[in-house]
Amino acid sequence: MIKAKNIHKSYGQLHVLKGVNLNIEKGEFVTIVGKSGAGKSTLLHILGTLDLADQGQLVINDQKISDLNPKQLAEFRNHNLGFVFQFHHLLPEFTALENVCIPAFIKKQPEAEAQKRAKELLDYLGLADRISHKPTQLSGGEQQRVAVARALMNQPAVVFADEPSGNLDSASSQDLHQLLFGLRDDFQQTFVIVTHNEELAAMSDRTLVMEDGNIMQD
Repeated sequence: MIKAKNIHKSYGQLHVLKGVNLNIEKGEFVTIVGKSGAGKSTLLHILGTLDLADQGQLVINDQKISDLNPKQLAEFRNHNLGFVFQFHHLLPEFTALENVCIPAFIKKQPEAEAQKRAKELLDYLGLADRISHKPTQLSGGEQQRVAVARALMNQPAVVFADEPSGNLDSASSQDLHQLLFGLRDDFQQTFVIVTHNEELAAMSDRTLVMEDGNIMQD
């Protein structure tokens, strides 16, 4: 599903990624761990095409990313990748349903079709009675589940998450972890997650340990 070879990334004089190589299979649940500053989030952003490597090759679902122009890359990302971040980034003026529909609207799906899919996802995530609520009317755990539904809206091949439970209490974190594995089992999506949560890392299929800009242990 993902093949990365010799990935380098610098910001000014700071060499953050120093020749990262990795392969991730379809349906794998992979966590990336390491101390702050090891390069975890930078790697995740490059794997998720939110940032571009200075050097190296990235192939996702048989698509060589460097072959895409910016417009094609944005379309590829919208159609194939989902994202969940530590802070849910929901739009405060929109309801849960409207927030979840946004990726489908970007994809130019008909509104009725998008809303049907969004309602199914919110129901699956236990939020059927919260679809008309705005983010400020939802708990932290509920907001993050809305963010997960939004990430799944376009049935992505890969879901990337950066500290998805980092802003939640322990009970909500455990609920979210179980939910993510349930999604993988039910929908066969690939998950790549940066985390400091040892429990989540222990549950994953594989853990990549980053240190000083490279993967030191797999």
